[in-house]
Amino acid sequence: MMQLKNTVKQFDDFTALDGVDLIIPKGTAFGLLGSNGAGKSTILRLFSGIYKAESGEVLIDDQPVYDNVAAKQKVFFINDETVQFGGFTLKQLKDFYKQFYPEFSEEIFERLEKIIQLPMNKKISTFSKGMKRQAIVIIGISCCTPYLLLDEAFDGLDPTMRIIVKRMLVDAMCERELTVVISSHNLKEINEMCDTAALLHHGKIVFNRELDSLKGAVHKIQAAFKDKEKIFAKEDFPDLEILHFEKTQSIYHIIAKGSEEQIHQALAPHEPVVADLIPLSLEEIFIYELEVLGYDSKVFE
Repeated sequence: MMQLKNTVKQFDDFTALDGVDLIIPKGTAFGLLGSNGAGKSTILRLFSGIYKAESGEVLIDDQPVYDNVAAKQKVFFINDETVQFGGFTLKQLKDFYKQFYPEFSEEIFERLEKIIQLPMNKKISTFSKGMKRQAIVIIGISCCTPYLLLDEAFDGLDPTMRIIVKRMLVDAMCERELTVVISSHNLKEINEMCDTAALLHHGKIVFNRELDSLKGAVHKIQAAFKDKEKIFAKEDFPDLEILHFEKTQSIYHIIAKGSEEQIHQALAPHEPVVADLIPLSLEEIFIYELEVLGYDSKVFE
């Protein structure tokens, strides 16, 4: 697994990570969410051994990463820039990375290159941003590391190529228990690819959730009650963890955590004449959770 233990990273007087604890289990697709400057890229660069933490620990399979070749060979990092190695052709870039990753698979590279169909002997500086991203993704998968880190992974890809790249990542995860960590400010991308996600804001983790369990555990309720004279409040539903509560005429709009059964049981003593449960999008769930924690939902912008 990958792990941060009370990790602090600073740049001069700016604290990029402020005592972060994080565990990313092997074989998962993990999303790092947050706005620009939240700390997502810093985490990926710490796990890659590019940055050294001021304090705390950064571990890959229980081994410190920084200045540790054996640990760093387990990680391939695709950053959000596309200007590096512009003077290389794709063939030269592949041969360059083969020197540092002993498990590099020519077979996988050839198979993926046939899917993408990039020119092998043109300089990468002549590629579009999307082509550069495709090139480094197929090299990253071909290096056969246990951990693949992608910073703003799908920027610059057209919709068709996004599907192809996502499929390549999913296939690699299925074939060899690859752990993929994706940073993004785009909740939709994370929802499509990841089973778990952490939200960062100002160098701290706001929350860390399994997405499937989260989507089934928060509901929007539209309810009306038999006693039309009474004005209900959150406190009248002590068995519900309520994230949002408001009344419009005779209808109550409630966002609450819990299963459908738990919600109906909590409403039952007040004799609801209407109790509709409406599914929420993942973005809505995150926004309501942020509001409860006192954060502005603009962290997604």
